[in-house]
This record gives sequence, C-alpha cells and structure tokens, in this order.
Amino acid sequence: MNLWKRFTLLKEQARSRFSLFAKINCLIIVLFIPIIIVYTYSNNVTFDVVSKELQVSNTKQLTFLSSQIDSRINQMMDFSLILSRDPNVRAFNGLNIWDDRYDQMQTRYVIQEKMVLQSGVTDIWPTRYAVHSQQNKDVIANYNRSTGYDEDYLKRNMSGKWTYGDQGGESQNKLQSFYWFFTDSLAQPGMLTGSNLVIEASFSYENIQNMLDKYKEGGQGDPFFYHKGNLPILNRSADKQLSEELIRYLDSHSPENTTQDVVKLNGKNYLVSSVKSSYLDWHLVDVVPLYQILQPISLSRDLFYISMILLFVVGISASILLYRNVQSPIKKLIQGLRRVQRGDYSVRLHSKDQNEFSFLFHRFNDMSHQIQDLIENVFNEKIRAREATLKQLQAQINPHFLYNCLGYIINMAQMKEQEAVISMAYNLSAYYRYTTRMERETASLNDEIKLLVNYLDIQKLRNGRIEYHIDIPEPMLSQSVPRLMLQPIVENSVIHGVAKSYSSGEIRISGERANGFCKIYVDDDGPGLNPDQLEALNRKMQQPLQEEMGCGLWNTNQRIIHLFGNQSCLIFGPSPLGGFRTEIIWEIPTEE
Repeated sequence: MNLWKRFTLLKEQARSRFSLFAKINCLIIVLFIPIIIVYTYSNNVTFDVVSKELQVSNTKQLTFLSSQIDSRINQMMDFSLILSRDPNVRAFNGLNIWDDRYDQMQTRYVIQEKMVLQSGVTDIWPTRYAVHSQQNKDVIANYNRSTGYDEDYLKRNMSGKWTYGDQGGESQNKLQSFYWFFTDSLAQPGMLTGSNLVIEASFSYENIQNMLDKYKEGGQGDPFFYHKGNLPILNRSADKQLSEELIRYLDSHSPENTTQDVVKLNGKNYLVSSVKSSYLDWHLVDVVPLYQILQPISLSRDLFYISMILLFVVGISASILLYRNVQSPIKKLIQGLRRVQRGDYSVRLHSKDQNEFSFLFHRFNDMSHQIQDLIENVFNEKIRAREATLKQLQAQINPHFLYNCLGYIINMAQMKEQEAVISMAYNLSAYYRYTTRMERETASLNDEIKLLVNYLDIQKLRNGRIEYHIDIPEPMLSQSVPRLMLQPIVENSVIHGVAKSYSSGEIRISGERANGFCKIYVDDDGPGLNPDQLEALNRKMQQPLQEEMGCGLWNTNQRIIHLFGNQSCLIFGPSPLGGFRTEIIWEIPTEE
C-alpha cells in the first residue's frame, strides 16, 4: 500500500511540474505580446507626430523664404515705379533742346547715382537697373551693357511680367537672369508709342543662390528654384545627383502652388516641399532627407526590436535548457509511470547527470522493482491456486465417470453379458490408464478423441440405437486441451439426449478452426431444450456452482476458461439434428 501511495504521489508531482512549466510559458507569451504591440503603437504615433511637425515646420520656413524673395522683388518694382516719376528721369526722356551738354551729363550722372545707391543697399541681393528713353533713343544703366539702346529689344520684352533668360539671346543651357520692364504709358500694356520711358529691373540667378545658401545654413534641407523647361537654380552646395532625380520627378508631377509629398529616391524617403513665387512663376523647392531626421526614432525602434529578439533568443535558449534539464526528465518519468500503470514493471530509468532527477530515477527504479517482485509473487501464488483448482475439478470429474462405468459393468454382469463386460472392462482399463498419468494436466485432442471412441463403443454396447460420427480436421488433432474435456459433454448427450427418446440415437462430433479460435460441436438428435431452458443453462455457466446444478458441464467450462482465458467457453443451443448442441470454443494460444 505504501508503494502505491509513493507511486501516486510521484505521478501527481510530475504532472504538477509539467503544468506549472506550461503556465509559465503562457504567462511569458502573454506579457511579451502586449509589450511589443504597445511599443509599436507608441513608436508609430511618435513617428507620425514628428513627421507632421517636420512637414509643417518645413512648409513655414519655405513660405518665409519665398516671401523674402517676393519682398525683394516687390522693392525692385516699387523703386522702378518711383524712378519712372523722378524729375531727372523725366528730363532724360525729354527733348533736351534747351539744355546744354553739361546739364545733360549732370542729369545722367544723378540718375545713374540713384540706381547705384539702390543696387548697393544689400550685398545678398544686388540689382541692376536701366532707363530706356524711346524719345531720345538712349539708355542709362548701373552696370556695363554690351549694347546700347535697342528698340527691338524693348518691344520683345514688354510683357509686363518677370521673365527669365538672357535678353541678349544666348544659349538656354546656361543660368540666366530675371527681367522686368515697366513703362507708365497710358497705351495698351506691352505697346510702345514712340516716346515712352521704360525702366528695366533685373537680378541674376546668383541672388536666388544667395538666398538658398542662407536658408540651407539654418536647416537640413537642400533647396533649389525650379521651373519646368528651365535649368533649376541650385544652392552652391547642392547634391546634384539627388537634385537631378528630384527634377525628373517634378517634371512628371507638376507641383501646385504649395505642395508637400514624401518621395522615395534611391530607396530612401525624402520630404519634398514646394511653394510657388507670386511674381516669378517659379517654385521654391526644398528636399529634406526624412530618413536622417527620423533616424533616431528608427534607431530606437530597431534597438527595441533587436532587444526583443535577443530576449526571445535567450528565452528560447533557456527553454531548451529547461527542457533538457527539467522537462525531458519529467517527460521520461511520466512515460515510465504510464508504462508501470499499463503493467510493465520491468521499466527502468537512467540519467547521465547527477542531479535531483537522478535521485528520482533511482527511487523510481527501486519502486518499480519492488512492485514487480510483489506482482510476481502474487501471480505465482495465483498460478499455484489455479493448478490446485484444476486438480480438484479433475478429481470431481473422474469419479463421476467411474460411477457410471461401474454401474454399467454391474448391470451387464447381472445380465450375463460377458462380451459387454469384457469390452467395458477393457475400455475402462484404457480410460484409467489414460487418466492416471497425472504428470500433465493437458493432452492432445487426438488422445481425447481416442478416449471418446472407447467411451462411445461402451455406450453403443449398452444401447444398440447409438450411432456416432466423428469429423475433426487433421490440424486440430495436435491442439493441447484439458484432459477429459469432451467426455462429460458426450456423456451428457448420451444420457439426456439419446437415452430419453426411443427414436433418437445419433451423436455427431465435428470441429473447425478459424480466426484464432478452435470450435468443437457435439450434436445429438434427442428431445433437446426449449429456448428459455437454453438461455437459463447458458446463464448458469457464468455463475458460481450451485447445489442443484450438475458439476460435469460447469467444471468443464471452468477448466477451459482457466486454461485458455475468458474468451473461451461452452455454449448450448439447438442442434441441426433436431436435438441439443454443445459448442466448445477456445482461443488458440499465441505461441501456436
């Protein structure tokens, strides 16, 4: 009892440890997944907020730069308007017929001085001015002009808007200047009446470059001035390869007044912002390497994921070590316990490591060995008890047959039937020669059939109506069966079948072997039993022996069960001959 308690306790402890291990793994997973989800959500929110703030900030800065450029252009236009109303400028466009040459030179000097002073207000935005007198066919400028007054030049550029190019007609593949022509003529815009005063204002692309350079010093962008169909104006430290790729993108996606997009160039994300100039019809474009600005956030995210991967690897490694050092021994212990539960007490567990599980394995082996010894002792005791039961049952059967034979001899002697007495004595002698060989409890079926022939010959001497037929397949004759297994059954057919009817007398013994079972049928043509009686008789074979029951058939049934197992039995039913049938079924042993 103590061994079984130890076995149960050990089994419950193994189950408890295995269940605890599974719960710990589930808890780790439950904690691991929400952390990743929450961090990913937080990282995405941070990424989006920083991106939006960057876009807003970049747009504001770019708009401010565009407003500065427009403000300087507006100053140039205001100065041109003021200059056109200056008395000296009007005097320059007059007939000058009453002025002497000195006054004319003085007027030209004053006008040129004013334009020079206006141009030198700031170094970052140098400007150029020229006053064209259509009346006098003359021009005054604050810079060295390669040509003088040109009527066609004025007519070609009197559009009223800022234009970009080389007014001298040079190649369009070079960076050029921006021009604006103003006249206060009341005629149709762009039309010259022949006596107009035209103010020409212009600035070089370098002015734009100066503004772009100054803007780039305070940020991380790479700004440039863009107009489709013209060479872009880049800042002096621009990444030309990146600018060329971006210009190709802008050529295929015409920007609006103010646009902002995230563009992927060379596999990297860039924030592209553009603001349209109010006067020049050009776009101020800024490209910001979004991947660089957001790199700390991405790096933090990557470090977190790397850390989680490392933790996962460490967890898996710990899990593997835990499996090898804990779960695997527990699994081996559970398998051993299950084998013991199925009745295999020869199982032994071995461990190469010297730890707590080696002690458990040692104790398990001791327990299994003790249980095996206990089971073997009980089993041997059970075998000895079964052998004693078999001998007792056989002892009950032998006197039963002897009494019948002796009674027959007495009857035949009284009737002076000498041959019958001799035959009976001969067969009885052969029978006891067979039954007194007690070295074995079993015999071959062939020996049992020979005994039946002797018995039926005796019965035939007593009753001339008896006819018997024996048909047993040859392979079955070598089967080992309990001694005197068939004799009580045939005797039952003779006494309760043939003897109770004057018209019956046939006894048929047949056999077959199929599906791992041997079957022998003993049939007679006697009166037999009704279905209720047959059912009651079959039921009594499964019950303990009762006083009112005959012991012959019950004993035979018990001997068959003891020898061949619970699937072997006697079954009673109606016979094809019209009488009673006894069916003997036993399972063929595995070794056969």
